[in-house]
Amino acid sequence: MTSTEAGWPVERLVHRETKGGVATITLDSPRNRNALSVRLLGDLEDRLNWAIADDDVRVIVLTGTGPVFCSGADLKEQRIERSDPHEAPVTASFPEIMNLIWESPKPVICRLNGTARAGGLGLVAACDFAFAPLSASFAFTEVRLGVAPAMISVTCLRRLRPGAAAEYFLTGEVFDAARAAEIGLLTRAVPEEELDAIVAHYAGMLLRGGPEALAITKQLVRSVPAMPVEEGMRRMAALSAERFTSAEGQEGIRAFMDKRPASWVVDPGDAGS
Repeated sequence: MTSTEAGWPVERLVHRETKGGVATITLDSPRNRNALSVRLLGDLEDRLNWAIADDDVRVIVLTGTGPVFCSGADLKEQRIERSDPHEAPVTASFPEIMNLIWESPKPVICRLNGTARAGGLGLVAACDFAFAPLSASFAFTEVRLGVAPAMISVTCLRRLRPGAAAEYFLTGEVFDAARAAEIGLLTRAVPEEELDAIVAHYAGMLLRGGPEALAITKQLVRSVPAMPVEEGMRRMAALSAERFTSAEGQEGIRAFMDKRPASWVVDPGDAGS
């Protein structure tokens, strides 16, 4: 798919596809290992906003083409000479994109097609689930370039075990997919031939959840642990009562009693199960 820029066709670097309530957003710039260039970031932001706004989309899958999911910042763009040394780097929209994924009311699954480095790991950690082939490798390479994993620390430090974060942030050492799952960066690492099946399985399970309930539950996972116990009990009791009396909650209860799928359930045959 192309767009136009100054009258010339411009190939999209991020593609989109929807099937059975699942929107697949694909980074497609293998020539530079799906680096976070200005163009790719712009396309990615556009695709994410579309998926979040489209009522037909219930689950978002983020993936890539080629052997690398994302190599991080486009270093060629970062080398551009600037007249003002304090001018913002070209990846200025990257925090907004990570926040779009993190705050998305719809579950986001990262299907890593391969290796990820640096900024690419910020995308991975922003997602609700992340699956990668056992052959993939990972590294926080920033310190070896004389920079810091500053922006991605916001999402990564919420996923990684503290000791592991210090180890890999400071050393820049490469680690494999099994280790990435062990320290919390990935949900699971699987043989490459099982990758599509496990992504489809999780997407199918998510399609059975009420859209409002999923959005609320995403927030609970992040906000409740920080609440004092008494406040948490009070606020969650009120929320629980509200959900049981909501239209979605009542439909779910009726469906359970009638032994039928709830009205929001997408046929697993349309999206994989």
